This record gives sequence, C-alpha cells and structure tokens, in this order.
Amino acid sequence: MSWSTAPDLKAQVMRLWERGELLREGLDAATSRFPLRLSLKTPSPDDITRRFDAVRAWVVAISATPHVRLEWQETRHRVQGSQRLPASAWVDRLDDALAWIGKRAEHARFRALHAETATRQPLLLPWLAKRPLRALELAAEWSRLLDVVAWLQAHPRPGGYLRQVDLPGIHTKFIESQRGVLAELLDLALPAAAIDPSRSGAQQFAARYGFLDKPVLLRLRVLDPALGLLPGAPCPDLALDADSFARLRLDVARVFITENETNFLAFPRVDKAIVIFGAGYGWEALARAEWLQRCPIHYWGDIDTNGFAILAQLRSRFAHVESLLMDRATLLAHEALWGWEDSPRPADVSRLTAEERSLYEDLRDHRIRPSLRLEQEHIGFGWLEKWLKIVHLMDDFQPYGG
Repeated sequence: MSWSTAPDLKAQVMRLWERGELLREGLDAATSRFPLRLSLKTPSPDDITRRFDAVRAWVVAISATPHVRLEWQETRHRVQGSQRLPASAWVDRLDDALAWIGKRAEHARFRALHAETATRQPLLLPWLAKRPLRALELAAEWSRLLDVVAWLQAHPRPGGYLRQVDLPGIHTKFIESQRGVLAELLDLALPAAAIDPSRSGAQQFAARYGFLDKPVLLRLRVLDPALGLLPGAPCPDLALDADSFARLRLDVARVFITENETNFLAFPRVDKAIVIFGAGYGWEALARAEWLQRCPIHYWGDIDTNGFAILAQLRSRFAHVESLLMDRATLLAHEALWGWEDSPRPADVSRLTAEERSLYEDLRDHRIRPSLRLEQEHIGFGWLEKWLKIVHLMDDFQPYGG
C-alpha cells in the first residue's frame, strides 16, 4: 500500500529539521514556509473499488494524525457512491511542527543563541543561518566562543601564545579543541588585516590569527667529531628550532636525511657531514636554511610511491637533492623483506630522475607486485656502508653511531 501514513508525514517534517530549515524559519521575517503543505499520497478510485474497507481504515488513521490539518474532497464513486477523502495535509504553524517532532526545546535554545549573537556579534549571524544544527551542538560553549572572538577583535594579531589569552573560564585546550569552528567565526568577525590568508587548517590556526606557534624542531646528528659543534660531545644528537637551524654555521660538506629514527641514530661516521631526521611530507621549516643550498644532500626514504613523492617534494625546496638507496638494485636485493604500501599514490610525480621515474611507475602501476613497499629500516646496513665506500665517503668500517 503506497498511501501516506502518519509516520510518513512526520518524516517529512523531520527531514526539514535535519536540514536546519525549521531552525532557519522565522530568521527572515519576509519569508516563511508555513502553512506547510505535506506530500500526501491518497487512495485511487480503483483502491476504493477493490479495497474499500482498507480505505476507510486509512481515512480514520490519517484523520487522527496530531498537528496536521487535512483538507477534504468530495468524490462521486460509481460503486461506493459519494465519498469524502483527504486531498491535502498541512502543518499550519512552526510551533505545531516542532511539537510534533519533539524539538521545541532545541528550537528555543537556538533562538537564545541567535539573540545573544545578534547582541554581541551580529557579524556572525550569517554563520548561524548557514549552520544552525552545528550551533546547537555548540550551545554549551557558544558564549565562550563569542568571548574568544571579542578578545581577538580587541587584540588583533596579538603576537603571543594561545596560552596568553586571558579570559575567565577559557584555557588553551578549549581554544585548540574548537579551532575549526573558531576559524569560521573569526574569518567573519575580524578585519582582513588581522588574518593571514596563506595559513589555513587546524595546524596553522595560531599563525593565521597572529599567535606565536610552537616552534618546529629539526633534529640532527653530527657524523664527524672534527666539526666540534658541541664541546665534549663528539657526535651530538641535537634538536633545534627552525630559525636556529637556519643560522648554523657548520663546515659541512654533505647532508643526509633519513625518515627512520633507527637509521638516523645508527648512521656511520662521515667526514664533514650531518644526518637529519626527516619530517615526511612538508619541508617548509628545513627550507629556511639557505646554507643547505650550497652542499650536497642525500635523501633516504622508503622505496614506495609515497617515498618518491616525498623525495620530489624535498626537491621542490632543494633541487640538487640526490636519492640514497632508493634504486631498483636495492629493492630487488631485499625481496624477502618486501611489505605492502597502504595507500599507493595513483598520480604522476615530477622532479624524478629517469631511473627513479621508471621505478616509481613500476610501483605505481603494480608491475612488480601490487602495493609493493620496501621500508628503509629493512635495508641492510651493509648496503649503506657499501654505498658510502663507492662514493669515497667511508674508507673503513665505523661502528654504528660512532
């Protein structure tokens, strides 16, 4: 039976709620959807002939639907004679719709949020109209969110840390947990000069609105005791903020970068060289060190599609980077240790040499084996030592870690 039932009619109203339409109702006095006509599927003349008792039962049931006004139509049936059937169904008022679906309290809460916002931050009213259900989810935090917006309006580009926002009941974790919605609100409420459009996403929230951010640390190991970077420590393992790293003045002839911490810690001694613990995708902090442009860089990553993509991204900052142990011979020599790449890259990658591109395309197109991956930590250190000797960077065996 395809005739509309009371639950069918109620579901139509609930869908309006789930789209935020009932919360938006009345925000613009010039427009209203009430009285609201609902879609009503009624019995056909053939139904009256063949299923007369069922039609009568349907009429009784649909007539008992609360909060709904029915319009009726008299029809003359050739067998059953004159019949009075519902022709349309209406919900006359917003309050009737809210009562029917049990959302009066939520609607009142939203109206309170709207009134507070209209008084304190009218620039945010378009956000409320666009995302009313999200506003309801944030009802308990809304006043504090408005406090943060007002504080930044009074202190644009504050130049301190989030920890230094001095507001009752508001702490760093609250702001950090609400970065997504705060970014949407601040973009509406702050002048353009207070926003850095080049910074986006939750991780760059602080920089976008003029806060100091936790410094990015770059970790390095000295591979040559003669460099004397730290007195009393021949091969120190150091972590420096990006600005301090950029100011280093080392007599370095070569830099290695590896993504694996064990490889970083065990890298053999090499004259006038350091090794850097890589950061995967994203090399902005490292790129500040202009002195890296003047010395050879060797990148050691996984042999998989993402490893080559990271290599290519590093070359976008330092075009002279050479790959290390990311070649076909190394891959084939370690077949027993092959693994699986979870999310291979389907796209092309630029900035690869001919040999690297050939291997990358074989990996991407699954020509050797589907989703093939050789993690760098599975490559025997003998291969690294052999490579260092071939390029005359390591004459004799040196214990791991110096």
